[in-house]
Amino acid sequence: MKVTVVGAGAVGASCAEYIAIKNFASEVVILDIKEGYAEGKAMDLMQCASLNGFDTKITGSTNDYSKTANSDICVITSGIPRKPGMTREELIGINAGIVKTVSSSLVEHSPNTIIIVVSNPMDTMTYLVHKTTGLPKHKIIGMGGALDSARFKYRLAEALEAPISDVDGMVIGGHSDTGMVPLISHATRNSIKVSEFLSEERLEQVAADTKVGGATLTKLLGTSAWYAPGAAVSGLVQAIACDQKKIYPCSTLLDGEYGLSDLCIGVPVVLGKNGIEKIVDVSLSDAEKDHMKASAEGVKKTNALLEL
Repeated sequence: MKVTVVGAGAVGASCAEYIAIKNFASEVVILDIKEGYAEGKAMDLMQCASLNGFDTKITGSTNDYSKTANSDICVITSGIPRKPGMTREELIGINAGIVKTVSSSLVEHSPNTIIIVVSNPMDTMTYLVHKTTGLPKHKIIGMGGALDSARFKYRLAEALEAPISDVDGMVIGGHSDTGMVPLISHATRNSIKVSEFLSEERLEQVAADTKVGGATLTKLLGTSAWYAPGAAVSGLVQAIACDQKKIYPCSTLLDGEYGLSDLCIGVPVVLGKNGIEKIVDVSLSDAEKDHMKASAEGVKKTNALLEL
């Protein structure tokens, strides 16, 4: 199992670290355009191997895509991160060009790869990869919902004053501050609906805090977060690499599912060795349906800014 991570910044390096520590991949290649940067990150991570007990080989490369050849899974984290006050949509001008070039270069050397898109605006960048690479739809996955769901569960556990292992919940829709759809109606604490424990007002606050989870961290850190995004990516990679058949909300190209077509947006999917093996149809409340429809309109507006 060979995994390539493009972008040796905080998110890419964090992703590579979590993959290596989980010890399911034989090799992780980190690639970056900055001279020596990926090599340095790879060396630093390899010096953790004996300390953290993993045998995954980590190598770095400065813009040499031949080193990524025959990768089973490729992760794209390239692009500029958010700064305080920026929306994910505002990154489109620069990041679209980067993602287009990167994805084409990856497919040239690994025509059978599965691509996971992390770069923002993530749903639109995932759509761009569909339009420019020619890969089958099940092999192109946008990472947003897994991260948003982790933030949702964090906020639920906080409100419930419960251990996070007791809490389950999912966020679908667009990966944006306004587009996320936290599925309050399906959220549980140890199989009991959270509405049994929390007032409607408190649940609305949990949903609101979840939606601005990334912006909250960007304001505090001065740049995008990296630990949770890296962990979320590693979870998707492991589900595919180990054929786990796990359900994650991921951005995928829809063709009538949820009443939506010709856009990528977060919905529950089963991940296995073939990538997205099934789109899961989940019943939504009327309010959640309305939010999903509005989210899709927002994604389409951002997609319209692409120069395809």
